[in-house]
Amino acid sequence: MRLSIVLLSLLVLASCSTEKKQQPFQTVSVTPVFEDSVSIRAITFLDGQTLAFAGSGGVYGTVDVNSNKVRSNIQTYDSLTPSFRAVGKTSKDFFMLSIESPALLYKTGGNGKMVVVYKEEGEGVFYDAMTFWNDMEGIAVGDTVDGCLSIILTKDGGESWAKIPCSSLPEGIEGEGAFAASNSNIAVAGNQVWIGTTEGRIYHSADKGTTWNIQQTPIIHEEPTQGIYSMDFYDENLGFAIGGDYTSPESNEKNKIITVDGGKTWNLIADGQEPDYKSCVQFVPNSEGKGLVTIGFTGISYSADGGENWKELSEESFFTLRFLNDSIAYAAGSNRIAKLEFK
Repeated sequence: MRLSIVLLSLLVLASCSTEKKQQPFQTVSVTPVFEDSVSIRAITFLDGQTLAFAGSGGVYGTVDVNSNKVRSNIQTYDSLTPSFRAVGKTSKDFFMLSIESPALLYKTGGNGKMVVVYKEEGEGVFYDAMTFWNDMEGIAVGDTVDGCLSIILTKDGGESWAKIPCSSLPEGIEGEGAFAASNSNIAVAGNQVWIGTTEGRIYHSADKGTTWNIQQTPIIHEEPTQGIYSMDFYDENLGFAIGGDYTSPESNEKNKIITVDGGKTWNLIADGQEPDYKSCVQFVPNSEGKGLVTIGFTGISYSADGGENWKELSEESFFTLRFLNDSIAYAAGSNRIAKLEFK
């Protein structure tokens, strides 16, 4: 009798475990939630029910994921209308960073207004992406100026930002930058950060930006329009990067790389196979590092085996996406934001 109960219990536990295991995606439904004449390449979830975004024409705002209600505004600076391609967040604040000179980094302030906490002017100034390790420490990256990549850090929750001097960074390559395509060519995990560049190189710091090293990856990078457009890390060891050449979007040669040792080595994967050029890649939450979704103006593709094999789920065009949970994501692109439901 006791043996039967034990066996039954084991069967029930096995059944529950099987039920909870994520099944591979077969389809994706696309539901528009915001449409306007704005290009949006930067989105982030402030919490479990609020998506924040910033884009061209100074447009920024939030989407309530429960009601799909959108609140938007236009940010100006004197007579300028900034264009935003990078956003970040802490548990208290939302940040958005403009491209070109003057680079303007805004933080939520009092009375619902955004305030400038960092400004940089000069030839070649162009910021591309930002993210936070935690509520106090954050990082943003821009193109090469004066011989090195532009990297700024905050250690006080975004109240102030300081630029790393070139003397503390590896020597840059003239013209090297980080594509401002989806706010995802920078990734953090633990104390580490990785930055993918137009030269197919990955800048890595294991101590939150104090010291740096560089890995040259095999991703295509011979032309200015080629290189790493996006990367994501599932944990401190497993990372995936994608890109290619947006002027030859049908090409899938040398545009996908993977690391399993925290970025010490990077190898081509699914070379010469789908997907083609993409501007954003994200690991599917709770997929044990096997689920990947990549997106671009060329459509939406999915891998259930860590990037070895892919299938196109949709021809819908987007620039960037972020997951809300393991089956729902939000994507943004030209003139719209949409809810993506994977099944």
